[in-house]
Amino acid sequence: MTTIVIVGGTSGIGLELARRRVAAGDDVVITGRDGDRCDSVAADIGARCRGLAVELSDPAAIAVALDGVEKVDHLVVAAIDRDQNTAADYDVGRAVRLVTLKLVGYTEVVHALLPRMASDGAVVLFGGLAKDRPYPGSTTVSTINGGVMGLVHTLAVELAPLRVNAVHPGIVGDSPFWQAKPPGVLDGYISRTPIGRLATMADVADAVDFLLRNRAMNGVNLNVDGGWLLT
Repeated sequence: MTTIVIVGGTSGIGLELARRRVAAGDDVVITGRDGDRCDSVAADIGARCRGLAVELSDPAAIAVALDGVEKVDHLVVAAIDRDQNTAADYDVGRAVRLVTLKLVGYTEVVHALLPRMASDGAVVLFGGLAKDRPYPGSTTVSTINGGVMGLVHTLAVELAPLRVNAVHPGIVGDSPFWQAKPPGVLDGYISRTPIGRLATMADVADAVDFLLRNRAMNGVNLNVDGGWLLT
């Protein structure tokens, strides 16, 4: 029986992936910041899913929070946060929190679970295309997502034969964040996407499944954007 841990599995793409994996017969552990919400979402997903409260911005507490996970075949670290921050108007507190969450927190999750991970397992981290196409206010986000690329490379070398990859989604049109935008906001992005539509949560979840399943995928930073970066 395959066990997959999805850090950040209570909403968005992480939740989409958790539902897919339970439907496929896997045992799934999802994490989020709020324990009650984790339990509620896990119960909604099904009997093969359970929830744990984990706060990535508090790395010192991560190992204890994950202590109840007995074995891990695959690990997906999908938890994200957003930070609108510029060099001209820099909020150090917000920047430090996001750097801690996504670089230190991601790494500590891997560190904490490593003794319980299968040697033929895989890790998938989440970055984003702000690493390649920054926008006003993406100073922290662009830097961190570039850092995820480096983290993938070093972990793939350090943890061999365990495989480590990342997905870097573009604009995910049906995600809660983008669905909350005013009508018409997405039209311009759609018009500049070669496939004529934006990536979906199902597209990204399918890319994660591919990286977990394919044993030749290692040290890969996979963009999932429908070709948007080409325009």
